[in-house]
Amino acid sequence: MEYLYSALVLYKAGKDITEDALTAVLEAAGVSVDENRVKSLVAALSGVDIDEALSNAAMMAAAPAAGAPAAAGAAEEAAPEEEEEEEEEVDEADMGLGSLFG
Repeated sequence: MEYLYSALVLYKAGKDITEDALTAVLEAAGVSVDENRVKSLVAALSGVDIDEALSNAAMMAAAPAAGAPAAAGAAEEAAPEEEEEEEEEVDEADMGLGSLFG
């Protein structure tokens, strides 16, 4: 996460996101820098419109929050069924181990 945060700091400061700039920010924060991760991040971010990506991420985060109250009721109804399924899986796993030693 430090690598991505460093890239966002550079972006917000209006600086180019380069390997040298990312390394400098990470080192200033006291992070042990992995050059491969820096190169990968710079390559992954090349050609990406960060403003658009951030606005899309904000929209995606807001959408589930708006539907959360309705989903909470549905989750309460589905909870007993999930517990039953988990119990069945445990029983099958126990039987599988029992057959190895039986």
